[in-house]
Amino acid sequence: MLNNQVNAVRRLTDFVPEIGIVLGSGLGALADKTEIVCKIGYEEIEGMPVSTAPSHEGCFIFGWLGGKRVVMMKGRLHLYEGYTPQQVVMPIRLMKALGASTVILTNAAGGINRSFQVGDLMLIKDHISCFVPSPLIGRNDDTVGTRFPDMSNAFDRELRTMIKQVAAANQIPLKEGVYAQLTGPQFESPAEIKLLSTLGADAVGMSTVIESIAAGHCGLKVCGVSLITNLACGLLDKPLSGEEVNEAAGIAAPRFEKLITEIIRNI
Repeated sequence: MLNNQVNAVRRLTDFVPEIGIVLGSGLGALADKTEIVCKIGYEEIEGMPVSTAPSHEGCFIFGWLGGKRVVMMKGRLHLYEGYTPQQVVMPIRLMKALGASTVILTNAAGGINRSFQVGDLMLIKDHISCFVPSPLIGRNDDTVGTRFPDMSNAFDRELRTMIKQVAAANQIPLKEGVYAQLTGPQFESPAEIKLLSTLGADAVGMSTVIESIAAGHCGLKVCGVSLITNLACGLLDKPLSGEEVNEAAGIAAPRFEKLITEIIRNI
């Protein structure tokens, strides 16, 4: 399947990316800052699931950003759309097969850490994966990665150090914390947020973790940035909605776009 997907892309472009980028909910505007060479819809690639989530266009953008060759997922795939973990991470493995050596994962997240505010950017230093099924369950392809991959450096330490330096140099406030993935699509309950806080999670969302596992498995260097678009359930006395996620993402977009562009420039 992966070879067929690579061939499908290569029939449309010979562009070889250095860096893969996954754009989270409400963060797709970064694609507009890219010098686009080619745009390929997921439906044009054999066996590739299509995005159904609001604000997720569902295409790969190939082009130049920050002086580097990039491939962006403008619209990711989620477990709550009914896809298997193996389907959700297909784009990650494809980006690696096309030439990327590093992937930047971004997301909109709920803030659990009580020091966080809406609009904060959080550098992901680790993840909690025990609430979602691993994308590595099933027969292992030893040509892709080892059967039992190490997760002690899931979010690359050197990249994290560089990102903190970049944020400081550009006067972009940057938090750092642990991200937990749940399946969704419902937002978490107050009791679930209390549990996640006890486990050490600083932010929670419905993506990213299984992508980081698959990326590490196939040899990609991984870094991740969360945009805190809401405070998690129970921290404020009001219901949560998808609309406020996209609204907060739109407000924070300039800082997010600047940070990601400078990260790319410095990789």
